[in-house]
Amino acid sequence: MANVSVYNIEGKEVGSVELNDAIFGVEINEHLVHMAVVNQLANNRQGTQSAKTRSEVSGGGRKPWRQKGTGHARQGSIRAPQWKGGGVVFAPKPRDYSFKMNKKEKRIALFSSLTSKVNDKKLIVLDNFNLDEAKTKKFVKVMDNLKVTKALVVLEGDNKNVVLSGRNIPTVKVLPINGINTYDIMKYETLVCTKAAIEKLQEVYA
Repeated sequence: MANVSVYNIEGKEVGSVELNDAIFGVEINEHLVHMAVVNQLANNRQGTQSAKTRSEVSGGGRKPWRQKGTGHARQGSIRAPQWKGGGVVFAPKPRDYSFKMNKKEKRIALFSSLTSKVNDKKLIVLDNFNLDEAKTKKFVKVMDNLKVTKALVVLEGDNKNVVLSGRNIPTVKVLPINGINTYDIMKYETLVCTKAAIEKLQEVYA
């Protein structure tokens, strides 16, 4: 089992925590990581785009001119796709982009993304992350102390002050441990977790 250092919000090392190899030391499956990211992005798509085909555009019920003898190319309707105001050839229609992944596949993808952060030394564990008030300046100072900019911060629960302090920073996202996912782990450069969140994660997936 790997050991990683535990820091306080001042950026000082205050101890260490042991990581479960079944979660933070697995063989990385890049295919399932990619699949999990695509799955989350696809499931978030609204799929409400719509345009009209030539059969749905109003007007154009008769031929604009006779078939032969005019010198023009033959035309059947002024609502054909080549006409201004005509229908769209392969018009997009509302559809569902979502697809399912097996629970086991999702779990392997999550463990692979966590393992990659440990291997790249991009996992920072905090002894706790509590702010006495919701101030973005205080949150930024903690990030500066840890020397991170683009980070996913994972807490053991809903900490209102931390969530409110971090939501104005475009390069940071704050999540409770039950909201952790492969896409966000891979999107942000550094993963910052509280020690309690690590313990809770290992307890759930042990």
